[in-house]
Amino acid sequence: MSTDMDRQQLADFLRRSRERLRPGDVGLASGPRRRTPGLRREEVSQLAGMSADYYMRLEQARSPQPSTQMLGALARALRLTEDERDHLYLLAGHRPPAGRFAGNHIRPGLLYLLDRLEETPAQILSDLGDLLAQNALAEALLGCVCTVREEDRNIVLRWFTQPFIREAFPPEERDQISRMHVADLRAAVARRNHDAASTELVERIRAASDEFAKLWDLHEVAVRRKSRMRVQHPSLGPVELECESLLTPAEDQRLLVFTPPPGTDAIDYLGLLRVVGPEITHRHHAHQ
Repeated sequence: MSTDMDRQQLADFLRRSRERLRPGDVGLASGPRRRTPGLRREEVSQLAGMSADYYMRLEQARSPQPSTQMLGALARALRLTEDERDHLYLLAGHRPPAGRFAGNHIRPGLLYLLDRLEETPAQILSDLGDLLAQNALAEALLGCVCTVREEDRNIVLRWFTQPFIREAFPPEERDQISRMHVADLRAAVARRNHDAASTELVERIRAASDEFAKLWDLHEVAVRRKSRMRVQHPSLGPVELECESLLTPAEDQRLLVFTPPPGTDAIDYLGLLRVVGPEITHRHHAHQ
């Protein structure tokens, strides 16, 4: 994806990044005479593998739009941090490359926050829908996955391959939930540039579900940020909740929080759920 480049700001950022470096930072000899601080333009162009003339035009704000390959080489030559590299891409009118993935590792601070959300059901999901962790109230509301193998804890996979999962949701809303799951997964697969993990997951669900395959072929895309859902609890009956998706510092993890909509009795329902939680959890556990 490319947009308009900001030539003036790009030129300024390149110049200042170059001036902050010392020859020794990049393995060059200092030499006796340097009239200006930092590296020379021709040194940066040499390190980045581009012509000195092109690099000079970049710093003079009169160059054509550089390619992402060229930006990557410049970021390495100027020893930019990830945040600085992303800034460079954006100034040049390109989408930054995907950041580092956390995988299944959850930051301790995020786990601490999850445990402190005692009055609100919450889950930590990967961008592909792998359920990485949930608090006690989410387990009481949506069921325990303790007996499920780790590789089978994907909420999209479970939705399309285990019919009893849908029993907790009103029949008239299940088609919409199916489409939501697929559209959100589509967006994640594109963000990952069809990497091995996302491709394997899609192929696995396609092979197991004709419904998923048909929805996937519609190519609908919608990132799940906020939605409203109704859950049918086996003992307490139906409850309507807002579902808020909060992004974490990692590209591939998010915190899903289920909150009571203002002006509803859902907050009382969640209070009851805290009381009966353990009993219900066992029932879900036995169900699986």
